[in-house]
Amino acid sequence: MLRAMHCKLIPLPVFGLMLGLLTAAPGAIGAADYFPPPDAAGGWRVATSPSELRDQAGLEPARLERAWDFTQRCTQNAGLLVVRHGYLAWERYVGRASRNANPDMASTGKAYTSIACGIMLREFPGKIPQGLATKVFTPAYLPEAFGPDGSLDDARRADIQLGQLLCMTAGYNGEGGAPSAVVFGQPLALKAVPGQNIRDLDQSSLRCALWTNAGGGYSYSSPAPHIASIVLRRVTGMELADYIDRRLAQPMGWGPWGYCLHRGDYVMPHANGAGSIAVHATDALRFGYCLLHDGNWAGISLVPADYIAQCRTPSPYNPHSPFSLQFEHNADGHVPGAPRDAFWKSGAGGFALLVVPSLDLVIYKLGGNNGQYEPALTGLPQPAPDHARDNWKPQPRTPFNEGSLGGDDGIRRVLELVCAAVREP
Repeated sequence: MLRAMHCKLIPLPVFGLMLGLLTAAPGAIGAADYFPPPDAAGGWRVATSPSELRDQAGLEPARLERAWDFTQRCTQNAGLLVVRHGYLAWERYVGRASRNANPDMASTGKAYTSIACGIMLREFPGKIPQGLATKVFTPAYLPEAFGPDGSLDDARRADIQLGQLLCMTAGYNGEGGAPSAVVFGQPLALKAVPGQNIRDLDQSSLRCALWTNAGGGYSYSSPAPHIASIVLRRVTGMELADYIDRRLAQPMGWGPWGYCLHRGDYVMPHANGAGSIAVHATDALRFGYCLLHDGNWAGISLVPADYIAQCRTPSPYNPHSPFSLQFEHNADGHVPGAPRDAFWKSGAGGFALLVVPSLDLVIYKLGGNNGQYEPALTGLPQPAPDHARDNWKPQPRTPFNEGSLGGDDGIRRVLELVCAAVREP
């Protein structure tokens, strides 16, 4: 996923047509397949009445209500959107969450970075012929990683492959006050080390400490996908946000979106490949719907299907845990109430985009505290905030309800509850 030559940009419509002609599998997109127009042109088709939910979307309304009841108890602000068989079958919000909000989706943005890298690999094969196996700590891809004497601060970085950066197995130390790692399924505690510094994002990511050799174990570490985005910048000659805009947002017809670059008195010069994308809720669904359709959008292949297949299956770049190319996947059945082909990306605050191909299902869960909905983060105009949840507190679990379950555990439970709403044929 690395390309660094100066390329003449093809106008977007021509680029899309070329990709469609060159890469769309014959018959992959049938005439009956549905793709929603932009929201400004009518948006998603909807199934709203109980009979429409059952007959068109194949979902049980009462079970969706249960999923929504649980979702809104997980986080201060919340939303739940469900698309099945191309119908927007559920769309509910509470607090500051809303269709046209642009919240900081936190690490959910890592999914967008990964998919952009997948597109890059197909678009620039001559610049990165080894693909995910490319060792990226070289002067061609990451010249800023080398000191004045031409050396790396840690010689082990020279062995890091792009696929390992995108699977969190590059050896980078986990983040937070109590970081952890997994080595072939066995948990391991790590020492806390400095991670990303938003005022020196590139260098702080490149020089984050390694806890092991490349491939030695899995540890969730935000510097790794950001380094992949630095490589993307060099290979494509474009900023991550611009690349996503041209290759994904414009073809799918997203509304206003951006990255949370504004941090107090500081404006970040580059998007963080580790997250903080801010997309309208119905456009997050479009992104997931494109993944559901193996990267196709209305007959054009936007994302390589083989790359998406690697996102939802065990990866040779991560034999340690069910996490492939920035997506958690359920191939091992660790979420028992979901199909084995489900894959998703979560983000701090309870955000998550979830795709279940075997059920023809896309779910977008909004979460977040009030700070994640601060308009200053993106500078985009935002809906007037709903203050009804400003004093919200988590509910304890009781014998009569599941209480509040935030983080990844809550996301996995929402996945199970929505899957349980699918009607049997």
